[in-house]
Amino acid sequence: MPNTPDQLSMTPFYGFFHYLAASVHSMWFRGEVAGTENFPTDGPFLIASNHASHLDPPIVGAHVPRQMRFFGRKNLWKIRPLGWWLDKVETIPVERDSGDIGAIKRVLQALKENRAVVLFPEGTRTPDGQLHKPKPGVGLMACKTGVPVVPCRIYGSFEAFSKGSSIPNFGTSISIVFGPPIPASEYDDPTAGKARYEIAAQRIMDRIAALPPPTYTVI
Repeated sequence: MPNTPDQLSMTPFYGFFHYLAASVHSMWFRGEVAGTENFPTDGPFLIASNHASHLDPPIVGAHVPRQMRFFGRKNLWKIRPLGWWLDKVETIPVERDSGDIGAIKRVLQALKENRAVVLFPEGTRTPDGQLHKPKPGVGLMACKTGVPVVPCRIYGSFEAFSKGSSIPNFGTSISIVFGPPIPASEYDDPTAGKARYEIAAQRIMDRIAALPPPTYTVI
């Protein structure tokens, strides 16, 4: 995994949970991880991933060597201990399906501060394990900043802890593959008018869908 300027500047609190998430993945959901060489070594970027499980954010973040910003449903902050923890790991609260301008501004500010942000274009966890149509929000955030977008596909998290499940299926393999960064010139079409953000989101989602499962090394 390449070193990045932010790797050494993780807060101790975030760094502890970053290590914990990596350990949980390694011990209970061990799978292949491919494409970590595709992370930009400097500057802001987005990671856009499919979404099938509550396990997705920590497991994706565990394999990115810099402190990431994530999204969380705003009502989670009503649970005070959880809200405190979410603030400590710099989670961005968002009002789902409301076009939350405040959340969008926080993402844009994080990118201006040379940070990296994880987005889930589908907006919520898949109910059936299949990829679904992306929301235009990821296209808006990408086009507004012009930062590279690293596509990410997670395999196995639906089987490990699907929507509606109360207990994870420990021992289920979760694999992750990160693709080459998508430059703005490949996802953004400024001439597309009102469809600009929707087109960008779909282009990003298509790159996610095209990522094959990581291959296992045969010795």
